[in-house]
Amino acid sequence: MAGKVSSDPNVFLLPDIGEGLQEAELVKWLVSVGDTVEEGQDMAEVETDKALAEIPSPRNGVIKELRGEAGEMIQVGDPFVIFEGGSAPAAEAPTPKAEPAAPEPEAASNEEKDQGTVVGKVGDDLAGISSSNGKALATPAVRRLARDAGIDINTVAGSGLGGRVTKKDVENAIAGGGASAPRKAAAPSRPAPTFEAPAPAPKREITPIPEGQETVAIPFRGVRRKIAERLRESVDKAVHFTVMDEADITELNALRKKLSAASGEKVSPLPFVASAICSVMSRDEFRSLNATVDDDGEQIIQHRAVHLGIAADTESGLMVPVIRDCDGLGVLEIGREVNRLARGARDRSIAREELMGSTFTLSNVGSHAGRFATPVINYPEVGILAAGRGREGMVVKNGMFRVGMLLPLSLACDHRVVDGATAALALAEIIKLLENPESLLAPARG
Repeated sequence: MAGKVSSDPNVFLLPDIGEGLQEAELVKWLVSVGDTVEEGQDMAEVETDKALAEIPSPRNGVIKELRGEAGEMIQVGDPFVIFEGGSAPAAEAPTPKAEPAAPEPEAASNEEKDQGTVVGKVGDDLAGISSSNGKALATPAVRRLARDAGIDINTVAGSGLGGRVTKKDVENAIAGGGASAPRKAAAPSRPAPTFEAPAPAPKREITPIPEGQETVAIPFRGVRRKIAERLRESVDKAVHFTVMDEADITELNALRKKLSAASGEKVSPLPFVASAICSVMSRDEFRSLNATVDDDGEQIIQHRAVHLGIAADTESGLMVPVIRDCDGLGVLEIGREVNRLARGARDRSIAREELMGSTFTLSNVGSHAGRFATPVINYPEVGILAAGRGREGMVVKNGMFRVGMLLPLSLACDHRVVDGATAALALAEIIKLLENPESLLAPARG
């Protein structure tokens, strides 16, 4: 990552690790004063937005001084590590930017405003050391996996965007007993489907109140602070209103069980909801919901393709991975993508490109408990659908009572862009599709 370089070759400045971010929180030092380090060796872990990044050494040398304590906010460009004199001069910050994926023309005018998720923007610089200097491009989590397995990540072939080494690439190298062929850039493609069960609910770090104290102060930093900033921006700019209803998913429940038995995969109702959203958003009369707002340019940008954000609850906070061109996928494909992206978000191996560009968001608020919700819009989008916890209830059809499975749905929209009637009709169409699930098996867009 390019950045400021000190005129003193023994002073290493904290580089910009997040595309213009001004500070980072020091999580922990990985080296100590007096240690001898090599160029590229990780010296510290820092956190910015929702990303955890490892800062590598720019040179060989001996550590003379470490600036900062765990939990401290360090300004970009401030002295970070001081080396003993006599070694090679300091180089530019050692983690060059990766080439970002080219944006689609329809989203280009709004790309600079896109923050990727409600938690904040993850920059290319957080990926690690670029392949431009012979080093692998990978996230810290993937690097750690390779290091723990004794794999030289620089010899692993990257299948991700721009040649990024993914978690799957490292796992394949481990299974193969060593490194794979030299890396080469790969065209964007969907990974081979995996059939693992979704990750369990994340464990929250709990700060106990010490004996003898009545309160405990928790610094408003890192991911939690970024979540607060993004939510505040949404509430300040978007005019929220919410429409709620329930869908009878009795037939859908039976169909997904058949699909699970036939495919050997665990199929939840969520991919059906995603498919229904894509089907409705693809219609001209509801395209106003598949949109983003450019407040600076005073314009609304409607999108042809549905790039669906899926809110994922992680130990570090809420993240929103994006299924691009979700309207071109079938239910099983959507389910595989949901599981893959959720795992990547939780272990922080997800690529930056998969955290940007959503045009509408789906939040599964009922994965643990709760029925209806008033979800906060993932600004600059104009709509978000929250699916609650399914429950058994009485259903009336053709004058007959029966017990069915009901799925609560809450659709929140930006009233500046979406009229109440449009939102209500869109939700009604989503419910109609969920109650006739056979129509959702094929992609919304062929």
